[in-house]
Amino acid sequence: MEALCLPSVHHQAWKQAERQAKIASLPHLYSTPLSASEEEVHALSISELVTQCRLGNIQPDAVMTAYAKRAVLAHKKSNCLSDVMFDEAVTTSSLANRGLEGNSNASFSAECSLLGVPISIKDTIDIIGHDSTIGFSRNVGRKPAVSSSIVCMLLEAGALIHAKTTVPTGLLSLETVSDIYGRTTNPYNSAFTSGASTGGGGALVAHGGTKIEIGTDIAGSVRIPAHFCGIWSLKGSSGRFPAWGNQSSMPGLESIPQVISPMARNLADLLDFTKRLILARPWEYDHTCVPLSWRNVDLQGEGKKLKWGVMWDDGIIPPTPACKRALSMVAIALREEGHNVVDFDPPNVFDGLKVGYQLLFSDGGAQLLNFLQPGENISPPTRSILDLLRLPKFVKKIMSVVRRSSDPLTSQLYEVLHGKTVIEDRSNVTAREIYRHQWHQKWAEEGLDFIITVPFALPALENGTSEQTTLLCAGYTFLFSLLDYAVGSVPVTVVDKTLDDIPSNFINSAEYNSFTSIAKRAWSVYDADKMNGLPLGIQVVGRKLEEEKVLEGMQIIESVLLKHRV
Repeated sequence: MEALCLPSVHHQAWKQAERQAKIASLPHLYSTPLSASEEEVHALSISELVTQCRLGNIQPDAVMTAYAKRAVLAHKKSNCLSDVMFDEAVTTSSLANRGLEGNSNASFSAECSLLGVPISIKDTIDIIGHDSTIGFSRNVGRKPAVSSSIVCMLLEAGALIHAKTTVPTGLLSLETVSDIYGRTTNPYNSAFTSGASTGGGGALVAHGGTKIEIGTDIAGSVRIPAHFCGIWSLKGSSGRFPAWGNQSSMPGLESIPQVISPMARNLADLLDFTKRLILARPWEYDHTCVPLSWRNVDLQGEGKKLKWGVMWDDGIIPPTPACKRALSMVAIALREEGHNVVDFDPPNVFDGLKVGYQLLFSDGGAQLLNFLQPGENISPPTRSILDLLRLPKFVKKIMSVVRRSSDPLTSQLYEVLHGKTVIEDRSNVTAREIYRHQWHQKWAEEGLDFIITVPFALPALENGTSEQTTLLCAGYTFLFSLLDYAVGSVPVTVVDKTLDDIPSNFINSAEYNSFTSIAKRAWSVYDADKMNGLPLGIQVVGRKLEEEKVLEGMQIIESVLLKHRV
């Protein structure tokens, strides 16, 4: 469908009014607290929900009421919904009201494997009759005529698709802010961001407004919000989850895979959902999927002691004290349980990221700029990169020379960040494969089972401070997108203003003076006192298509933290 023929500001006003009208027209019931019975429904796991709905003990509309109430509350607190479809969720789920009562022996298949499970969808993934804006005002009114593969799968499995969630303009951001939807805030502290680009989904999950969020990840877009919001996520490798019908601000980009990635409030639900999705044979719905069945992994049952490599630093921005403490907690707990935990020195991370950023912006930023309407805002870090890309090469060459001795990393970026010819782009793809091979060799030489590292150098950022941190802060997540590895996000603890404070004379220390200018800027927004109580997580990294193994690794970490945490 063609977009509404309106200027940008009118698109924005129209979309805001549409969303507000939908929320305002909801029954008053959705604005009331959950009843005791609704609390019981809300507390059920995915497995329990499916079983009770199959038996007819719980009707899908009762499930929807409980989650709709939480979603409305979540939106009121965090501004996380881009669209609501509570009534539609019950009526469009293909099995929501089919006569399954009393059938406790229903087969475990795509036909009813997610019956009654509330699932929200990122505002990039097509649902028939609902915008996929990607945060751009020009996409308002472009309602798709066909739903994405994953939405079709979920509906056939009986899921309740009840909401779409907010994203930043153009996705590539550290904060979820757009002219269409405004700012989405952190569920723990509204003065801080929920992250991006699946920031709306992260906030909704953390508030309990959905069982599963279907997000996407190209450089940390689910892992950073998971870290900021204290929830679980799984970034799969390309081809593991259905991707057809997901819209992008960089359509056609294949050199850095953007992947569908689920988020959940607890690990049991994340694992259960992933297993049910893969058992539903997504490759039969989506040509982009690898025909790889679910593989059971039982490292705990085998009693095997595993080798974990700890990547403490990416060589660009060292983790701040709070984030380093969370990683240390996991390393210590694993070691106390008898696992072999070693420091991991990766192939040069900046060399990889330099290739990655050239691939990501090989078009010189043209696609992002073409989506923007006149006067439409985009996040400051993204705007900074777009401005850099548009500078004449000779100007960037001069800037590179000037910064070479004082700031060698930034100097190198000035030199390489510009639009590429086809030959240059293919050369970078070749460089990416060489870098992937280096990682493959290093992993094998070390004999690792997993790598653990931080998802981000800082806890959740205070609203409006992402310009200081820049997109280079996403290096800890972007690295594994470049490698196409399977990665899980695990919440560990929260910021402690006493334990995680920086000494008052830190800026005079040798450690601080050894920082890159990029790191100094990023650390300038770190404030343990203000950040007190914000969530802290880690990444659990496996190799390509090792999603089942990563989920098992996440279970091991959850177990050792519960056992050894003071």
